[in-house]
Amino acid sequence: MANLKFVDCSADLTPHFTVARPGISLLSLLHITSIHPSTYSSNHITAMTAIPAQTSVASTLLAAYLAQLAANPLRTKALTSGTLSGLQEITATKLSGMPKSKNPDDFILGINKRVVQMALYGFLVSGPLAHTLFELVTKRFIGKEGAKWKIAQILSTQLITSPIQNATYILAMALFAGARTTGQIKGAFKSGYLNMMKTSWMISPLSMAIAQKFLPPNVWVPFFNLVAFVFGTYVNTTIKKARLAQIKKEQQRLRDEKQARDEL
Repeated sequence: MANLKFVDCSADLTPHFTVARPGISLLSLLHITSIHPSTYSSNHITAMTAIPAQTSVASTLLAAYLAQLAANPLRTKALTSGTLSGLQEITATKLSGMPKSKNPDDFILGINKRVVQMALYGFLVSGPLAHTLFELVTKRFIGKEGAKWKIAQILSTQLITSPIQNATYILAMALFAGARTTGQIKGAFKSGYLNMMKTSWMISPLSMAIAQKFLPPNVWVPFFNLVAFVFGTYVNTTIKKARLAQIKKEQQRLRDEKQARDEL
């Protein structure tokens, strides 16, 4: 298989480095743009809020969420994106075993700065951008039915909205990691943009096929949220583990050098 090439978005970009490990080519699924809940218009969501008469707590919560998604799509998508982005960072940090920073500059009101940054990115940028782009694409297909139009809409999402969203994501992550020059930002795009696009093109159709074949429409939105969260957390965890391994390797190198000097 191809090398798994990650850009460590949590590391200082000076110097910039990547970590190559065996696996499938992925950059990051922190933000799986093309299967975000924004892939549904308000009309679609309204049609999916029908819950059977015999309801459970989960069904009630799902109905309430879908009702909010239909009534206030922009706000609901922004809040969903912000919440999941923050939770991904928290979960990945725990699973990776990254030690808690002792630098007070890494915290905002007692919360890890990266968690705050990711939550704000999801709330202010990712959610609203996904909603706006999808609405613009969807308008072109209103009233058009048939397989060719469905394919055209999917292609429009994959070739127009996903590239814009993924580019925005990489730019934001590069800025969070300390990129300030044009060269550093270009380096982030060169290292990760194509891999991220390939990942979007792979995960989105697969997830949609599973949903269409096995799941009722009223659970598609939480299903896609779950897919995005799981894959995003997995990749974020892998990135952090790779960074932690590199830090330990560097620390060991410094210890060996010190030991060698002491023996002289």
